[in-house]
Amino acid sequence: MEPIEINAGAWYLRALRADALMDDRPGLGDLGETDPDYVTRTAGEWAGDTRYTWAVCEPTTGELLAEVALRPATGEVSSRARAGHDAAADAAVAAVRRFADALDI
Repeated sequence: MEPIEINAGAWYLRALRADALMDDRPGLGDLGETDPDYVTRTAGEWAGDTRYTWAVCEPTTGELLAEVALRPATGEVSSRARAGHDAAADAAVAAVRRFADALDI
């Protein structure tokens, strides 16, 4: 599946990025993710339909506040948030559950 953007009310969800326009790696580092190839790996997981991962972003800056992931084989949704951004993660989990329900996952 191609990455899908999701509107989660006050936040928006998009695929993780590490390019000239947006680099989520510093925010991921705040979540404890230190693998420099993590963003590349998540793109492969989307393509292989093994795990769908979103950056939960502040809409005006695109800054990663949290990450949410869906495993399509099981329907499991997980999240992790930067300090002070649990509400963003909670809203994202609810939005991804609705997305999964729409796909009958």
